[in-house]
Amino acid sequence: MWDIMLIFFIQIVFVPILTLRTVFMVKNQKERASFVGALEALVYIFGVSLVLSGEQSIGAMVAYSLGFGIGIYLGGIIENKLAIGYTAYNVNLQSKNEALIEKLRMEGYGVTLYAGEGRDSERYKLEILTKRSREPKLEVLIEEYEPKAFIISYEPRKFKGGFLVKAMKRRLNLKRQKKEKVTEV
Repeated sequence: MWDIMLIFFIQIVFVPILTLRTVFMVKNQKERASFVGALEALVYIFGVSLVLSGEQSIGAMVAYSLGFGIGIYLGGIIENKLAIGYTAYNVNLQSKNEALIEKLRMEGYGVTLYAGEGRDSERYKLEILTKRSREPKLEVLIEEYEPKAFIISYEPRKFKGGFLVKAMKRRLNLKRQKKEKVTEV
């Protein structure tokens, strides 16, 4: 019985690690993916050796499968909490909502405004790039100022230049300067 419980818990640990490794690879974070991948392999080999050692019990196989399923669920929760990466939003508006645009910019979102021709009238599109961790706040702001907005979001794989990249570089330089001051002391 102890082996069956251990197999179950190993799977609950293994699959979220597998999820994170996959996310890091997709986000082009090779160093993190390599580290997590080595940990994943260690846990996997330990779990499989337990399943394959001794007698092949149905309980061990069921525990392995259930742990895998629960691990997928937990991996999704962990990935959502970490919110690694960025999301691009295209927000389509029926009117040029200056209050929304100003509020978004005051909150630190980079906003680009486009005017376009819709079927019945002129339309406006906001293009916004944000960290995934800031998505919920962005969505609340849009809903508050423009409840009828049509929103499309996607995860960009690469980007270069622009407002957000300049802000990220400034933050990175400030962190480096703080580290240098700490090491000087």
